Amino acid sequence: MLDVRKLRADPEGVAQALLTKGFNFDTARYVQLESERRVLQQETETLQNERNTKSKSIGQAKARGEDIQPLLDEVGDLGARLDASKSRFEAVQAALQELLMAVPNVPDASVPAGADEEDNLEIRRWGNLPEFNFPPQDHVDLTDNGALDFDAAVKISGARYVVMRGQIAQLHRALTQFMLNTHINQHGYQEVYVPYIVNGDSMRGTGQLPKFAEDQFRIDQEQETYLVPTAEVPVTNIYRDEIVAAADLPIRHVCHTPCFRSEAGSYGRDTRGMIRQHQFEKVELVQLVHPDHSWDALEELTGHAEAILQALELPYRVVVLCGGDLGFASAKTLDLEVWLPGQDKFREIASCSNFLDFQARRMQARFREGDKGKPELLHTLNGSGLAVGRTLVALLENYQDGDGRVAIPDVLRPYMGNVTHLEL
Repeated sequence: MLDVRKLRADPEGVAQALLTKGFNFDTARYVQLESERRVLQQETETLQNERNTKSKSIGQAKARGEDIQPLLDEVGDLGARLDASKSRFEAVQAALQELLMAVPNVPDASVPAGADEEDNLEIRRWGNLPEFNFPPQDHVDLTDNGALDFDAAVKISGARYVVMRGQIAQLHRALTQFMLNTHINQHGYQEVYVPYIVNGDSMRGTGQLPKFAEDQFRIDQEQETYLVPTAEVPVTNIYRDEIVAAADLPIRHVCHTPCFRSEAGSYGRDTRGMIRQHQFEKVELVQLVHPDHSWDALEELTGHAEAILQALELPYRVVVLCGGDLGFASAKTLDLEVWLPGQDKFREIASCSNFLDFQARRMQARFREGDKGKPELLHTLNGSGLAVGRTLVALLENYQDGDGRVAIPDVLRPYMGNVTHLEL
């Protein structure tokens, strides 16, 4: 949620900044509600003070044995007027809250303008694109022996799921363990295990609700519970309504979970293979940091995700998302896009984002300097380190040899019983 103090001070400026995201902030509606809020707040406080003063006068007069009827007549309908004013004030507050919950985070000034992913800005590349003396296949054709079985998944569940068998399933598990171990042992993250079902408050806290309700798998209407769309939600919400010591910052967590998304807004896109599925797995990096350090933390976190790709020797590029492609809660996002020879293009494999205090304000996740310092909002960041399924796809396509085999990178061989190749 945006800082209401900044919004009150310059609503037009905030509205102009939000245009970078393609969001049209209803300034007139906001100004109207904010004006009503101020008037009703003043009215309610005045009536409350009047009632307190007159109640005190009545008590004093009664103690002195005086006739209190004239004072009671003055009070008259004061209680009813106060209740009515409180009710109107609460209604306006609720309308303001509803309006503000639907407003995205303001993009950082360094975010480039643009409408969609075609306008994202490449800032660096790593690695050399593989050269083949044969036409490279995509991961679907490479595994047409049933190692990736999409037909079985359709029978079991429907479209956009997969069944993995044999060495492919083992490689998928190996990638997960390799990522976790690297982030824990080399990058200093603490592993956490979290529930795969979260409540509505958790989804609102990180910004998945209310705007993206249709993209979620809601499993209980009465209790408002959802399957996790990403580990970002449960991990960040560990600190909802908490105040941590500044001395304990930064907090770094790594978490592996399945992720569940309805992909309601992607009908007809990436229907082939594993690129866009309803269920996939991800190793997620989450940081909660002092506000002075969040931009450095974004570079650090992105570097941790890059380290996985470099260890696997997978060529990739880093792009900064333009305003039109930037997520609802993000102030700035750097995407890692891995090269997929079977598609002859770079595809996203990780998004690393700085949310500043946007999520923390929703969650009231705060820190305190010393024992008596005033609580301040944390800055939150997260990023994929990495999406496991897409990493599997990248390995299959980049390490194919044209003879039905796929080489296993050196760093993964200890997780695969020292096997050097997959036999497909």
